[in-house]
Amino acid sequence: MESVEKRGKSVDEAIKAALEELGAEFEDVTIEILEEPTKGLLGVLGKKSALVRVTLRDKPEAKVVEILEKILQCMKIDYRIQAAEFSEGVVRVNIVGNDMGLLIGRKGETLNSLQFLMGLIVNRGREDKIRVMLDVEDYRLKREQGLRELALRLSEKVKRTNRSVVMRPMTPQERRIVHTVLQNDPAIVTYSQGEEPNRKVVISLKR
Repeated sequence: MESVEKRGKSVDEAIKAALEELGAEFEDVTIEILEEPTKGLLGVLGKKSALVRVTLRDKPEAKVVEILEKILQCMKIDYRIQAAEFSEGVVRVNIVGNDMGLLIGRKGETLNSLQFLMGLIVNRGREDKIRVMLDVEDYRLKREQGLRELALRLSEKVKRTNRSVVMRPMTPQERRIVHTVLQNDPAIVTYSQGEEPNRKVVISLKR
């Protein structure tokens, strides 16, 4: 990570000079105060200026976008990165453009593969692993909402019929959504069965 050390009559002055050199804002950096300023004897002798070290924060979202753009350019897809945000260890990127169906693939398979590849590349050499979540024109967001609604409907069916329901095969991320949606229902229990890529969620009554 890029960092600079700067002196100034005060800590604020030294920080300002460092920010100007880095071309960064206050929230983009971490600051270490290496030396506090001193007035010295009679305000002159032994007077010392402040010394700070200012370091740019790691921005995982910028790295993800940089790598993603190279891959999409090689795929010759007309795209635009609409949003890229990093929060709680997850980088979320939404892509828009033409021919987005090609990027999504059958049942999201191409998008899932690209997301998996991005995770491997971005986390190579990192100690603090991050998750990469790729979306295309809010495809995942809409799909997740539909999956939540389906899970709730099926849980009501289980209660009504007293019979378990086995859902279609889903990705680990999709199964996690179902488990999360129903985890606080006192009458329902969910669990996964089968082997990848045909692993499914079972919704049952608690015994």
